[in-house]
Amino acid sequence: MKSFQVSVSIISDADIVTARQQARELAKTFGFSSSELAVIAAAISELARNIVSYAKKGTIFVKLIQEQGKKGVLIVAEDQGPGIPDLHLAMQDGYSTMNSLGLGLPGVKRLMDTFEIQSTVGQGTAVTAKKWVM
Repeated sequence: MKSFQVSVSIISDADIVTARQQARELAKTFGFSSSELAVIAAAISELARNIVSYAKKGTIFVKLIQEQGKKGVLIVAEDQGPGIPDLHLAMQDGYSTMNSLGLGLPGVKRLMDTFEIQSTVGQGTAVTAKKWVM
């Protein structure tokens, strides 16, 4: 029987690719369109990139879900890294501590249908997001 979830340890750039590929294959089974699959892959790339850049290691979980007659994917990105001192600032477009475009977390929030982030300095960060099949 096919699994309804995947878990990928994120340590390097190669793991980012693996997480994207496994999530796309999983989501494809629920009938996501190719453009929706690209959105899911982009969100996972951003979340996994943050893990590699800031926390050095973490995990991306992707699970097929059904709620109130809707089908979708649940993505959870977790790490035990340094945490984010100012979530409000981190969620603003253009803010970056790594000289990037600063579109990561705000971009993921825009791409997904739901988005939650919890972070504690010195303990890590968890991002939970959902995308529903349209």
